[in-house]
Amino acid sequence: QVQLVESGGGLVQAGGSLRLSCAASGRVFSINAMGWYRQAPGKQRELVASAFSGGATNYADSVKGRFTVSRDYAKNTAYLQMNSLKPEDTAVYYCNAGRQYGSTYTIDYWGQGTQVTVSS
Repeated sequence: QVQLVESGGGLVQAGGSLRLSCAASGRVFSINAMGWYRQAPGKQRELVASAFSGGATNYADSVKGRFTVSRDYAKNTAYLQMNSLKPEDTAVYYCNAGRQYGSTYTIDYWGQGTQVTVSS
């Protein structure tokens, strides 16, 4: 099992920045990719960004150019740097971890979520 613990959420004004962290522990050797999803009230959970082995990343179109996903392999931690935040970025952000093979990413674990609220 892998445990994921998120931190860094909070309340910020539009145009501001936040950095989310996700620390993985347990059987971390079983994962080679980490990422973030988010879920706003009344909406489905959606992809935000993923970071794969070898440094590859992908982003939702809505966050490209504003958010940056990264990983610190020594600390088994993933980060999501969020800049130029908009009220529509308000959501619970969930860290995930799993296995990537080629173009397929299988998510095996989820964090508990951290709230991000962007005021206008």
